[in-house]
Amino acid sequence: MTIKDITNYLESIAPLAYQESYDNAGLIVGNASAEVSGVLVTLDSTEEVIDEAIAKGCNLVIAHHPIVFKGLKKLTGKNYVERTIIKAIKNDVAIYAIHTNLDSVVGGVNFKIAEKLRLEKVEILVPKSQVLMKLIVFVPVSNTKEVLDALHAAGAGVIGNYSHASFRGEGIGAFRPNEKATPTIGTANVDEEVHENRVEVIFPTYLKNQVLAAMHRSHIYEEVAHDIILLENQNSEVGAGIIGELANEMSESDFMAYLKQNMGVTVIRHTNLLGKPIRKVAVCGGAGGFLLGDAILRSADIFITADYKYHEFFDADNRIIIADIGHYESEQFTKELLKDYICKKITNFAVNLSETPTNPINYYY
Repeated sequence: MTIKDITNYLESIAPLAYQESYDNAGLIVGNASAEVSGVLVTLDSTEEVIDEAIAKGCNLVIAHHPIVFKGLKKLTGKNYVERTIIKAIKNDVAIYAIHTNLDSVVGGVNFKIAEKLRLEKVEILVPKSQVLMKLIVFVPVSNTKEVLDALHAAGAGVIGNYSHASFRGEGIGAFRPNEKATPTIGTANVDEEVHENRVEVIFPTYLKNQVLAAMHRSHIYEEVAHDIILLENQNSEVGAGIIGELANEMSESDFMAYLKQNMGVTVIRHTNLLGKPIRKVAVCGGAGGFLLGDAILRSADIFITADYKYHEFFDADNRIIIADIGHYESEQFTKELLKDYICKKITNFAVNLSETPTNPINYYY
């Protein structure tokens, strides 16, 4: 089992294409072809985490947060980022980060929080648009199944819980090959008509190259007539935050106690309680203040997130409760999520949850 085997699997769950533009998810340090001796899963990569990996015989650290966000021009050990990178390189420990791409997918970070809170009817709060494309391709009727099978194998035709989705409409394709052409059907300089299907399939934009390769590989024509269209449709499988419902509504005070217990937090910073029951819950692990308006628009009773600033709390304006549970606290169960994913797929080496505390924030009581 190589590092690339594991990272390819993780990227099938949370494609790198879904990370935000500022992010740096992916393999940060290490040789993708190296064999894996063990995996250590953590929220943050620090020197102490690398020490733990070495002690446990793990040569791959999988972290939620990238240790490198900005370009490094020098590696002199002047700060914790550089010291961590140097120690990892010296000891042949690879570091992989799976960050906003894991935040953005069904089954990702926010869905883990929803699981902890036992929310039902969970869906993406703000689905992304322009992450889907449509392929329209004209195929001889006799060649249609072969082309569709190839397109589906390449990942096209998946819509939510449905696969192998396509549209077909039959018509007449007309063309005239010139003397340089080597047509499968037809003769040079002679008009030709063929019974064809207009085939339409949808696919994620990041699969464009492999979908087109599958089309060309399976199609019998020398020149394949096709269109690629970027869709404005929202993709309900990708986006920011989640929204769900409690099985039974709770009073605000009962829900706050429930939130503390289920998320393992010791303190919650929140806006005024509104004297209304809690039923619909919006969540964004980490810094999610940018989603407040969407939580209100979706009629959430409370918005659970982190990293709120003083003046931003006023934006609730008695329309919703903002509950800031802390950045680390909101994402701490990401380690469990990643371990569960890896263990479902791979069983021939150890997957360890890091025991090194990495929360940089302490509370004095």
